[in-house]
Amino acid sequence: MPSRLPIQDIFAGLVTSIGTAIRYWFHYTLVAFAWLGVVPLTACRIYKCLFTGSVSSLLTLPLDILSTENLLADCLQGCFVVTCTLCAFISLVWLREQIVHGGAPQWLEQNQQQPLNGVGQQNEAQAAVNGGVENAVLDQPANAAAENVVVGENPEIQEEQVDEEEEDNEDEEDAVVEDAADANNGAQDDMNWNALEWDRAAEELTWERMLGLDGSLVFLEHVFWVVSLNTLFILVFAFCPYHIGHFSIVGLGFEEYVQASHFEGLITTIVGYVLLAVTLIVCHGLAALVKFQRSRRLLGVCYIVVKVSLLVVVEIGVFPLICGWWLDICSLEMFDATLKDRELSFQSAPGTTMFLHWLVGMVYVFYFASFILLLREVLRPGVLWFLRNLNDPDFNPVQEMIHLPIYRHLRRFILSVIVFGSIVLLMLWLPIRIIKYLLPNFLPYNVMLYSDAPVSELSLELLLLQVVLPALLEQGHTRQWLKGLVRAWTVTAGYLLDLHSYLLGDQEENENNANQQPNNQHARNNNAIPVVGEGLHAAHQAILQQGGPVGFQPYRRPLKFPLRIFLLIVFMCITLLIASLICLTLPVFAGRWLMSFWTGTAKIHELYTAACGLYVCWLTIRAVTVLVAWMPQGRRVIFQKVKEWSLMIMKTLIVAILLAGVVPLLLGLLFELVIVAPLRVPLDQTPLFYPWQDWALGVLHAKIIAAITLMGPQWWLKTVIEQVYANGIRNIDLHFIIRKLAAPVISVLLLSLCVPYIIASGVVPLLGVTAEMQNLVQRRIYPFLLMVVVLMGILSFQVRQFKRLYEHIKNDKYLVGQRLVNYERKSGKPGTSTTPPQSSQE
Repeated sequence: MPSRLPIQDIFAGLVTSIGTAIRYWFHYTLVAFAWLGVVPLTACRIYKCLFTGSVSSLLTLPLDILSTENLLADCLQGCFVVTCTLCAFISLVWLREQIVHGGAPQWLEQNQQQPLNGVGQQNEAQAAVNGGVENAVLDQPANAAAENVVVGENPEIQEEQVDEEEEDNEDEEDAVVEDAADANNGAQDDMNWNALEWDRAAEELTWERMLGLDGSLVFLEHVFWVVSLNTLFILVFAFCPYHIGHFSIVGLGFEEYVQASHFEGLITTIVGYVLLAVTLIVCHGLAALVKFQRSRRLLGVCYIVVKVSLLVVVEIGVFPLICGWWLDICSLEMFDATLKDRELSFQSAPGTTMFLHWLVGMVYVFYFASFILLLREVLRPGVLWFLRNLNDPDFNPVQEMIHLPIYRHLRRFILSVIVFGSIVLLMLWLPIRIIKYLLPNFLPYNVMLYSDAPVSELSLELLLLQVVLPALLEQGHTRQWLKGLVRAWTVTAGYLLDLHSYLLGDQEENENNANQQPNNQHARNNNAIPVVGEGLHAAHQAILQQGGPVGFQPYRRPLKFPLRIFLLIVFMCITLLIASLICLTLPVFAGRWLMSFWTGTAKIHELYTAACGLYVCWLTIRAVTVLVAWMPQGRRVIFQKVKEWSLMIMKTLIVAILLAGVVPLLLGLLFELVIVAPLRVPLDQTPLFYPWQDWALGVLHAKIIAAITLMGPQWWLKTVIEQVYANGIRNIDLHFIIRKLAAPVISVLLLSLCVPYIIASGVVPLLGVTAEMQNLVQRRIYPFLLMVVVLMGILSFQVRQFKRLYEHIKNDKYLVGQRLVNYERKSGKPGTSTTPPQSSQE
């Protein structure tokens, strides 16, 4: 092997590498063009063609697809269309799995033909077994209902449970019958395909092969099928429902009202789906009347799909939107707004207004559900019998949408709207009226977009996002405090109204139930019927059971029980009202008082004052809870703890000044000099620097750099940051942080700031250049040095790559074979080896 390669070998290797790179570049460009250009652009143009409403658009569709107008906008819109069709396809597959595994509704299975001959005997035996199970299930809820009447529970819930268990048993029986028919008749029904066969068919198809990342051109076929499926889904799930709804609205004369809503397409499509659902259920009834079994089942499944889709839209879209608008209407006086202002905002930006109201309503529903879960952890199981338990492993909202009739969903929707609306009235509208009566000058809240304060809005927003919100969103302490308050209120109300047994249960009975529960569970396991996939169901059940008891515990019913429950509800409403008054006034008042020392008499957005007040209240409560936890340990321990915490706070303040003060300020100033000032300030003007804004931008940049460092390769800065994170605040090492992290980073930043300034202001004037040249050097030296550093990095990277290419060319050209041999000191003659080769590579 020569010590140096000839020029022709290096040139040939470079040409080969460049040719390989160009080939891969062409292939991946074709892949990107197909998936990011052809697929979304075709979907968008087909979507526009179908909804144009003219025959000429269909004739000019090929030319429209090849058109180069509005390429970027059409590609983005096409990506949204493709995403919607993909979500629709996944939802259909998932809903089909829910129907197959959870069982179809009873009305869909009631007229199925029985299998022939040998299967009939098996079905009869299975029917006998299921009949016994149904009788046992019916007997058990009857006894449970009798017990609940004694202790005062609502018997309607037990009846609903009986009905649901009967439906579950019937669904299981139907599923067993269908499985037996499939095993003997070879999957005659289209709904009962074997998923394992589909899995075996998809084993050879990987993401790399499907997308074309493996270097083959098979992905072009996949592109064709994706375009075809997009067209089919657009035609079936968008075009047909829209035109059905459009013709119906025009025929009924409601076209003007729909156009005035600013959401003509959405409302028209929903109306079309409603009419389609009605048509499907009517056709299903006619098919059942004339005994067309396959048509009846197909129409029934299509109706279930449309029904579940509409219910999902109502539950996830309409209900939070109603809650958001009701919250806005009830809080108008708090912001000194009127319904006319909301109407004008809706007319100017209908989409944004509806989205914001939906988002507020969704947050309200989420926190209400979280509070109900917390109540279940405190209260006796069975108190909240009228509310669904989200931690219940048997709770499956999709199965309820499939099996329960429409009128029950409508009843639940109306009850939910009444409950949520009443709570908003109690905790928002009524406290606002009371505050305006008692404190006339406290409201309205100041929610202006821009502040006339000397402090920058950016600094306040950064303080809010980086300091206040992380502390307030800490779920551990806040949740424990709220749980403790709920428990204290429950104990107080229980003893005042003699409802302790009803609210919390008896301690002795709880212990007895805890002792009897393993025995009952063991008995249920012994008497349970083996079911396929029971282990998976048990694991799923264990995952969902995240706390909060599920079931029922008996209690002692006192005299005049309805009157005591009524007084409990009144006491709860008064408590919620007082809590709402405190939450609406105390944080804002404290925040206004504290911010007045900083901003004076200038008005600040109430978001900052409320966040500042909440943070102060959080710190106060946290300090009080810590002192209460230390008090039983004695005075000496308290002084020792105070000394330790004072030392820790001093160390934390020093570290915060260095890492959260000096480093972000230097980083923000460097970013201002390198990028912002050269781009925004001309050479004939003097740039102005604002330390607050530079510090705010520096904090953001420091967080981004820290995140990129932690995600990148291992080097000294990543090791130091990981060590600091691992130590935490309690075990903070001030010497290590200053020596390993703060000093190197601050030194690099100071050098980056000072060296260019010394060159521009001290060295350049000595060269005798003009004032214009000095100004040019002072203003452009920072981006110039950045460009030099980047070029040096690129050159060093290219040199390393060329060395690797050089070694690769040399090995391919002259290295014929290589052997991996264990190295040992030779004890015999030179040149002999006693160790055989372990592996060889040609």
